Amino acid sequence: MYFLKPISDEARLSQLIFNKHKKTMKLIQVSIFSCIAAILQAAGVLPGVGYFISPLATAPILLCSMFSIPFGAMSYFLTMMLLFILQPTELIVFPFTTGLLGLGIGASFHLFRKRLSIIATGAILLILGIMSLIFIFHFPVLGPAVSVSLSFLTIGFLFAFIYSWVWVEIALIIFKRLKMIILN
Repeated sequence: MYFLKPISDEARLSQLIFNKHKKTMKLIQVSIFSCIAAILQAAGVLPGVGYFISPLATAPILLCSMFSIPFGAMSYFLTMMLLFILQPTELIVFPFTTGLLGLGIGASFHLFRKRLSIIATGAILLILGIMSLIFIFHFPVLGPAVSVSLSFLTIGFLFAFIYSWVWVEIALIIFKRLKMIILN
């Protein structure tokens, strides 16, 4: 079955290659990924087109986390610091949605081998982040007109699963294309 195939062998090989680099090179790559993520997330304030650019901030965090969990976490926190300077209004959304999704999926490439478990990890973290924004911080991440009910949460988890699945597939495509450039 498609969801039960192992997909992280290629990621594990690149993690070994990434660990052979000097620490300076790793820190440079983390800073580049963080800058790209901060710029993409800060674009969310642009009317119209910003809603399509802002979710792309997941990709740099995800790729950095695929190489190394500690460096992925470093990139996640560095992006939050950059957002504090560039666009503080996006600082509440990034840690709970796009950043958490990228960090979770990237880390799950280290922890799990099956596609389904990697996708489910991302979906669970995304839905927990959105629910935290809605219920704990009372931040209308979905808009003020959307009411939160049990059927909405079911649809939300289905959306989070599909969204996480799309990001896993995008990450694999990007990873295959960029791994030789980044790892050499």
